[in-house]
Amino acid sequence: MENKEYNYRTDIAYDEIAKFNDDLLGIKTTIKNYGDIKVVKTKINKKHDKRIQKKSGLYYTIEFQDLNIHNNDSAEKIIQVLAKVLVELLKTKKVLDKKGMLIGLGNINVTPDSIGPYTLDNVIVTRHLFVNDQNNIGYSNVSGYSPGVMGNTGIETADIINAIYSKVGADFLIVVDALATSSVSRINKTIQITDSGISPGSGVGNKRKEISKETMGIPVIAVGIPTVVDAKTLTIDLINKANEYLNGFDNSESKIRDINTDELRNILDVATRDSLYDMVVTPKEIDEVVEDISKILAAGIDIAIHKKLRETYLKA
Repeated sequence: MENKEYNYRTDIAYDEIAKFNDDLLGIKTTIKNYGDIKVVKTKINKKHDKRIQKKSGLYYTIEFQDLNIHNNDSAEKIIQVLAKVLVELLKTKKVLDKKGMLIGLGNINVTPDSIGPYTLDNVIVTRHLFVNDQNNIGYSNVSGYSPGVMGNTGIETADIINAIYSKVGADFLIVVDALATSSVSRINKTIQITDSGISPGSGVGNKRKEISKETMGIPVIAVGIPTVVDAKTLTIDLINKANEYLNGFDNSESKIRDINTDELRNILDVATRDSLYDMVVTPKEIDEVVEDISKILAAGIDIAIHKKLRETYLKA
């Protein structure tokens, strides 16, 4: 069978890089461990962006296992690591403690896509306190907005954001959104932060106008966490799990045991061309997880952008 390259459905840059193993040279990656939390920092150059289908820029991938807002130690560790990464990126862009705007992308009525709006509900916005030049020592001038989705507004989300930030003023944007992944193990257990911006809906095949420095004119930092996975990817993972199980029995026989992952992708790509099978899947406990994730993302963002909170909560 011809082994063509399978088109993953993912917003996670590291998913794309992993496809090439050691075949893609020149991508600079560094890893830091904060206890059981791993941060992978990846620099994608323009010569690689087309091949891996991700825009050039800095990508931070925060990987963890236990996401539970009710577990104070676990939540605090994730919040602090997220804040440290954001501070580093804000410093790189020379906008730390400057005027910012937080954008919550997504559809509040669709649970897996509601990370952005819910995060915005939990962040600290302060712009109204600066209107009369009040002294707010330790807090930055921060505004926030959740623009909804084009299906409800009829307007490109990027155009709404551009119009609003141009009116109220901002030196940078932090855009929060739910993402898609091609790895089941990443769902609700990975945070991606990048300075390359974001194209809303790209992970589920509904790509809209890009929100980036090139389109907005100011630095754009995108923060997201994967909440859905492509149904085909899930099927491949389940078949591979079945193979692992069958391989534990010397006398077992299976027609799928000798089919490798690339062949499975090709088979499924042909067998599921009907749009009936073009689906994304999310965990059954997504309602509770979205609430926890949103609070963690909001806390990390608050600590990063407000100096007083950094000095109080961010450990060295």
